[in-house]
Amino acid sequence: MDDNQFMRLALEEAQVAHSKGEVPIGSVVVKEGRVVGRGHNQKETLHDPTAHAEILALQDAAHTLGGWRLLGTTLYSTLEPCPMCAGALVQARVERLVYAAPDPKAGAVGSVVDLVREPHFNHQIEVESGVLQEEAEALLEKFFADLRARVEA
Repeated sequence: MDDNQFMRLALEEAQVAHSKGEVPIGSVVVKEGRVVGRGHNQKETLHDPTAHAEILALQDAAHTLGGWRLLGTTLYSTLEPCPMCAGALVQARVERLVYAAPDPKAGAVGSVVDLVREPHFNHQIEVESGVLQEEAEALLEKFFADLRARVEA
């Protein structure tokens, strides 16, 4: 599988979040061509401000692999990670991050700050952005348009 195919799996996770009324962000962690972790936003469902797609996917991967050091892994996310998630990626020693859409308000992988490539940290992450960006943005735009319509009704 390639980046587009793994990002499609992250988009499937985002659809699950959307079906639960959550902001539609999804994530998968891959090692050696195999998905080892999955997650989608569950902040509302779990009443947990840390229940972001990336955090849940990292937790799932750590459980699957039997340790917190996720060396040799790639995390795919439908949205540029926030500071919390970017920090978790560095802490987990993720090798590579691939994300779809930038987040100009809270992105911590270059949009606002760049935590994953900060040279002062003990680990930096290779980054690829814009993979299936249009699909991810369309899903987010639809979610927020529907939300505004419900609020205005």
